[in-house]
Amino acid sequence: MSTTSKVADTNGGTAARSGKPSKVGAAANWADERLGLAGLAKKNLRKVFPDHWSFMLGEIALWSFVVLLVTGVFLTFWFNPSMTEIEYQGSYAPLRGSYISEAFNSSLHISFDVRGGLLLRQMHHWAAHLFIGSMLIHMMRVFLTGAYRKPREINWVIGVLLLTLGTLEGFTGYSLPDDLLSGTGVRAADGFVKSIPVIGTYGSFLLFGDEFPGHSIIPRLYIIHVLLIPGLILGLIAAHMLLLVYHKHTQWPGPGRTEQNVVGFPMLPVYAAKAGGFFFIVFGATALMGGLMTINPIWMYGPYDPTKVTAGSQPDWYMGWPDGLLRIIPGWTEVSFWGVTLALPVFLTVILMPTLIITFLILYPFIDNWISGDKREHHLLQRPRDTPARTGLMAALVTFYVLALFAGGNDIIAIRLDLSINQITYFLRAAIFLGPILAFWITKRWCISLQRHAKEQALHGYETGIIERSPDGAYSERHLPLPDAKQALIVGRERDQLLELEPAVDKNGVERPHNRKERLRLALNRFWFADNLQPPTAAEIEAAHHHHDGHDGHELEAGAHDDDRDALVKGH
Repeated sequence: MSTTSKVADTNGGTAARSGKPSKVGAAANWADERLGLAGLAKKNLRKVFPDHWSFMLGEIALWSFVVLLVTGVFLTFWFNPSMTEIEYQGSYAPLRGSYISEAFNSSLHISFDVRGGLLLRQMHHWAAHLFIGSMLIHMMRVFLTGAYRKPREINWVIGVLLLTLGTLEGFTGYSLPDDLLSGTGVRAADGFVKSIPVIGTYGSFLLFGDEFPGHSIIPRLYIIHVLLIPGLILGLIAAHMLLLVYHKHTQWPGPGRTEQNVVGFPMLPVYAAKAGGFFFIVFGATALMGGLMTINPIWMYGPYDPTKVTAGSQPDWYMGWPDGLLRIIPGWTEVSFWGVTLALPVFLTVILMPTLIITFLILYPFIDNWISGDKREHHLLQRPRDTPARTGLMAALVTFYVLALFAGGNDIIAIRLDLSINQITYFLRAAIFLGPILAFWITKRWCISLQRHAKEQALHGYETGIIERSPDGAYSERHLPLPDAKQALIVGRERDQLLELEPAVDKNGVERPHNRKERLRLALNRFWFADNLQPPTAAEIEAAHHHHDGHDGHELEAGAHDDDRDALVKGH
């Protein structure tokens, strides 16, 4: 019997050699050997992000800031931040022969003579509104869902600082053209600074370089607008994104989602493709607004003149609420003594109130943690209805803001609706205090009612609209269990923790010092959580199902109604 050799006879005589690497591969290898980018990229480019439409709110803010940077760089090529007066001889005929500043002249030149200048200028202005508005709504989402809780308190603080800097950036930006409307705002800012006790006049001279209007305010605002604040915003955005990646993204409760995992799509290729596409959507929407919707037509306002003021002038919406508070505060709050007058109406409404609100927002995660006594890490979000007091607080803040914004336009409202401006002012003085309280109470009770309804659905199912008759002649409506995802939202939420004062005497018989701080904390904890309906326990759900099986089987009935149940669940 012969045997056949299993050794191949086609092997070459020389060893195989690796092919020459491409230039791209060689460059990548060179960078990786020195920077270690491959390991970092492998870990983070496959990082999982959850998918939900509300998470796009922060991306709108990010991409609108990118639009601001791109359009802003374009505008800087032609804008001249100088207050030196020249005679206008440009394309806009109604202003020819007028003496205007070089800043206003360059703004007109961008609008009428630079190809695409008006489009880019209006895109820049609309993107600023979009940037601030999307940040505000994004932070409201974070507030209402509890995404600021441990370990994300620092990211919340960064968000508040970004919103504050974005507002200041918007003010410095629309002040640069040196037109009559923006000049009116700068004149108001001079009064706001001067209202600060003791240091107000020094601050005004430092800002303007001289008695108002001086010759330095536009150049200084320009440096603040194009260099200082954008640099701070870029640094804070970078820190915000790094912390987002480090802490992992929050997610909504649902089947398979826990505090220890993230259910979603990887950075590459899914999330990066979606984010890239979303950038072009934001850019396109901004371009449409810039091309079709006129904003800040400075040629209609004319150049700034300290002896004039634009009739019906209003600040942008994000700066309007302090102006509204100033319009409705009584004049008797102004104090004079020893020949000195304190402009407290201006200081209290425009300087102190925004400072207090910003400080409260910065400290809120730590205040909330102190009230609840919760020291755990949280990566699952809460539905607004599951935290009635916090949702009511947001409703109160929004009501306060809206009423103050309306007060900032009390003259326009009076003219358009043919009402008395005095009556509007008196009404808003009362509503600014009563409105937030009423909004808090209504929202809190509304959320508790939604909690009660959700708990009823979790225990007994949802109503199908199908009426059935039992063998003994009784009529009832058939109920079906909730889908798993909705059931998980109701049953899986955390139970609220009610704090208790420690016993008056410890184990050694020594009396405990129950100080005012602890009593205040207990009172706030009770006010915050005592009225909430807790999610049903496993025992309650078991008892409800046992009741249906034993006495009301037609409600959650299977068998003959399986097909109907499947169709109803899919439709629901």
